[in-house]
Amino acid sequence: MVSEKINPAFVEPNGAPAQPELLVSAVLHLMSQYTASSQEASGCIKLASVIERHLKALADLPNLAPVLRATCLQLSEQWGTVVESSMPAPEKYNLFSRLVAGSRVC
Repeated sequence: MVSEKINPAFVEPNGAPAQPELLVSAVLHLMSQYTASSQEASGCIKLASVIERHLKALADLPNLAPVLRATCLQLSEQWGTVVESSMPAPEKYNLFSRLVAGSRVC
């Protein structure tokens, strides 16, 4: 799903588009934090999601060099795969589990 407009979260208060250099700097910092945290334990899914969104925002900037836009888009898709694969699988309930869960009072 490709959006045609730049996310308003990436626009400066004066209405000017955010500087690509700031987004690149931020995403590189986030990626290094993800790498550091993944050495301690499994990577943080929220951090991976933020990295994906930053890369997607960069890929959507119209004034970015085509090769950088393509790289950001490709990396955004790869980080999206990381996020999806890290999500817990939905729990499958059998009939007995659903009946027991349905009879509980919260």
